[in-house]
Amino acid sequence: MKQAGTLILLFSLTLLSCKDSKKTNYLPSSIGAINSVVVIMDNELWNGSVGDSLRSHFAAPVVGMPMDEPLFTMEQLAPKFFTGTIRNTRSILYVEQDSLNLAHIKSDMYATPQRVGVIKGTTKEELIENIDAKADEMIASFKDMEIEAVQKRFNRSLNKETVLQEKFGISLKVPSIYNVSKQEDNFVWIDREIQKGTANIVVYQMPENSFNNDSTLVKDIVAMRDSIGAKYIPGPDVTGKITHMHTEPAFAPYVYPVEIAGLKGVEVRGLWDIKNYPMAGPFLTYILNDKEHNRKLVLEGFVFAPATQKRDDLFQLEAIMKTLQLDTPVVKK
Repeated sequence: MKQAGTLILLFSLTLLSCKDSKKTNYLPSSIGAINSVVVIMDNELWNGSVGDSLRSHFAAPVVGMPMDEPLFTMEQLAPKFFTGTIRNTRSILYVEQDSLNLAHIKSDMYATPQRVGVIKGTTKEELIENIDAKADEMIASFKDMEIEAVQKRFNRSLNKETVLQEKFGISLKVPSIYNVSKQEDNFVWIDREIQKGTANIVVYQMPENSFNNDSTLVKDIVAMRDSIGAKYIPGPDVTGKITHMHTEPAFAPYVYPVEIAGLKGVEVRGLWDIKNYPMAGPFLTYILNDKEHNRKLVLEGFVFAPATQKRDDLFQLEAIMKTLQLDTPVVKK
């Protein structure tokens, strides 16, 4: 009897496992533009203090941009319209004044991949408290999913150049639309044309003992970028003037801790411009501590696209750089 009971339990667990697997398999693919969120909440809440709180987090300006652009493009719908294919949106916020007081994230409720941030409260004050408490976690979850969505799209057609492996012993999943435009002993520049400009990735390495003084970290990062710009990234020819990329001197870059491909380092966001010439745009730099190969590995993305929005172009560069893999052997410096 004991053996029979055990078999019944195992059979039941197998059925439950199959049921969960089938549920995931039968979910439709999620939809939605990159960095967009559908917000399901009453019009009154959206137009009042609760909506203001939501926007202050999820539509906050992306740091290091020349013009204000929101983290997410938000579209609000009343709950009665939350039907049909709109439920398949990749990123959803569901905000409701209710008898419950909670805030959490659910995955793959109606489609896959999908994140649904659920925020409830018995009063408007509780809703705002829950938004403030959970917004950062939800933003990080949405962003991670968006990075994966971008990577999935460009994985369909990848550039087959091997210059990064040959020079630095690394690989990046770079869309085939990008081309290697410049390569030196310690510098590779990859770019593509976008609307009214270009999206760019540069890769180089620094000595292992670079950036060891926390008190001068920002100053040292700026000095590194400016020296690389002067050596490798010239500006347009201007009679009697030297032009090259450098860090916008009027704005200090933002620096955050980061880890990519198992390498710890810093993420740097800020503005670049061309010395002695009116060109500028945003940049995103990763400086990674690669102890195994006695170096600081530097990956940088920057966008030039005057008078146009740049958020999603820079976001694609971020997605590309986060595909970093270290290969072996590494060529000697």
